[in-house]
Amino acid sequence: MTSNAQAPEDLSHEETARLIVDFLHRTMMHHAMWFAEVQHQLGREKAWEVLRTAYDRSYGIQMKRLARTLGFEMRDDIPQPLLDLAPDALKALKEAVAINWLANDGVWFQAVEFSRGMFDAKRCNDSCWVKFSPFEAWSIRRFLNLPADPGLDGLKQALRFRLYATINVQSITDETPNSFVFRMNECRVQSARKQKGLEDYPCKSGGVVEYTTFAELIDPRIRTECVGCPPDAHPDDWYCAWRFSIAD
Repeated sequence: MTSNAQAPEDLSHEETARLIVDFLHRTMMHHAMWFAEVQHQLGREKAWEVLRTAYDRSYGIQMKRLARTLGFEMRDDIPQPLLDLAPDALKALKEAVAINWLANDGVWFQAVEFSRGMFDAKRCNDSCWVKFSPFEAWSIRRFLNLPADPGLDGLKQALRFRLYATINVQSITDETPNSFVFRMNECRVQSARKQKGLEDYPCKSGGVVEYTTFAELIDPRIRTECVGCPPDAHPDDWYCAWRFSIAD
């Protein structure tokens, strides 16, 4: 950013483009802050209700304006350029977006770790999962239009639509009619550490929060049990495993 610009009109073409990117970031952060404050003031359930209304209206307004400004069409609320992508390109974009989510999570963790230490980084990480995991479950329920209390079948379906499911390898094994075990067979984070000769990242504290709150948001009757998660010992074919059950 130049120090000579006294007003937006003083910016160069490139600097104006950078300002637009910054505007998008401010909009994203403002959206998140609105949700956080509504949740703080009115409670989580009311915040979900308000978010559904605000997101639908805001998305429609913003995409309509961007489509008109940039000259692309919308079809069924989806930008036509996305629909015009070849299937392989669309899949690659989906994976890139999911990997960017994970990279963003790692950047935040390291930013806290390098300035405050590992303890504070893990504390912030676990607290963040308390908020993000049920939000992702809510978002998936909305996307799939899952009914209320969809049981273990609904949870199985939801787990396949997580961001992690796009970039990791996972599996589900039925144990009984009322329980199944979910395994993370390949974890991008842990595999990267293994390639560097590092020990597993001890993610159990965050995982307990992550999977418990995710399952409860899908169906509050579901109970979560950790079968194993680093620093626990685990076999070579999975990094963490979780048992989900529901009363008969």
